[in-house]
Parts: sequence; C-alpha cells; structure tokens
Amino acid sequence: MTKLLLSVHVLAAILVIGPIAVAASLFPRYARQVADDPGRAAGVATLLYRICRGYTVVGIAVPVFGIATGAQFGVLTDPWLIISLVLTVIAAIILAMGILPGQQRMLGSVPDLAATATRLTMLTGIFNVLWAIVVVLMIVRPGSATGA
Repeated sequence: MTKLLLSVHVLAAILVIGPIAVAASLFPRYARQVADDPGRAAGVATLLYRICRGYTVVGIAVPVFGIATGAQFGVLTDPWLIISLVLTVIAAIILAMGILPGQQRMLGSVPDLAATATRLTMLTGIFNVLWAIVVVLMIVRPGSATGA
C-alpha cells in the first residue's frame, strides 16, 4: 500500500503541479500581448488560465496522498515533512489568492497592465520556488534513514 500511495503522490505532483507551474509562468507573457494580437494571444492566455484553475482543483491530491504516504512511513511529525506541508499551504494560498485572481484580472480590462503582469510574474516565481524547496525536502529528507 505504501508504494501505491507514494507512486500516486509523486505522479500527482509531476502531472498536476508541473503544468500549473509552467502555465502560470507563461501566462503574463501572453496576457501582455493581448493588446497587440488579441486573437491568438487572448486564446493562449485564456487556455493557460484554465489550465491553472482546473489543475488547482485536482492539485489537492498531492498533499492528500503525501499525508497518507507520510502516515504509512510514520514520518508525519518529522520536521522536513512539517516544513514541506507549511510551504505547500503557502504555495496554495499564493495560487488561490494571488495568481488565479491576477490572471483573471489580466484577462479582463486592467488599468495598469504592466504592473499587474510584474506582480503576477513575481507571485508565480515565489510559487515555483516554494515547490522547488518542497521537492528538495522530499528528496533529501533531513535525518532520513536512506542517507540521501
């Protein structure tokens, strides 16, 4: 059962968080181009927003299966896992309260497009760095018996 939970957790992280990270990173570029090329750029920006929004809903599987896996391994109280969970919550808040609303605003009419795009790019960068830290913690697992 542990191997199944771990496999689902890792696959969900790759197949869900990866596309959000890429789509969120590309979004500001295409949203800025909407004024110059409303057809193609608007379509791409809308698609990237839908990817982020849709995958966010499915993304809950990553921490759910991560917690289940941690329980199976008996590491729920290990500091590396607690830190990973806190960083995951922070990343989720940034996505739900910053990135997705920012993308939605940019798809509408925004008075200061450049400032909104810059803020969105910054939030996306923070989101991606948080996930990179979580991945490193999951691989290195300070104090683990694997010696990694």
